[in-house]
Amino acid sequence: MSLLEDLKKRSGNQCEFCTSTENLQIYEVKPVSNGGFDGSVLACETCVTQIDNVIETDANHWRCLNDSMWSEFSPVKVVAWRMLHRLKKEGWSKDLLEMMYLDESELAFAQLSGEHLEEGEKIIHRDCNGVILESGDSVVLIKDLKVKGSSMVAKQGTAVRRISLDHENAKYIEGKVNGTQIVIITDYVKKMSEKE
Repeated sequence: MSLLEDLKKRSGNQCEFCTSTENLQIYEVKPVSNGGFDGSVLACETCVTQIDNVIETDANHWRCLNDSMWSEFSPVKVVAWRMLHRLKKEGWSKDLLEMMYLDESELAFAQLSGEHLEEGEKIIHRDCNGVILESGDSVVLIKDLKVKGSSMVAKQGTAVRRISLDHENAKYIEGKVNGTQIVIITDYVKKMSEKE
């Protein structure tokens, strides 16, 4: 069976957060998930868009976490915990967080996103022009970069889509270049606009 079929079976062929049956897709839980059954969720396009883009977050949409936070599957609980922290200014979200339980390894993974930190504590990643980078953004390399531990050179002008952020170092992001996941220093990238 494929991963998509496995996730559809696990979720009853619906979004593991809001139970929508429209536009379902595999979502790999960032930042260091190795994907697969234990590192992915089946989510609708609306949920994925809001998970990846803080400004798109509609608090009312996430009232569904009241149910999905009790999932028996770790990746679902991890994303639910992160979204509840993002929405902690909402009274209902705070109440749910107080009830929620994650084991030690789930909590450690959930905290990698930095969602639980106050704004002043968060590490902010900026490109070469000082523009803030978010997880899921696309960037372009502004110079040739030798990839450590390989003979590969990532060429200037290469687009790196759906980056993930290193939550311990503001200078590091990760992304795929020619199918290889690499660490990139933010000084050598420029954020791409939506149109690019």
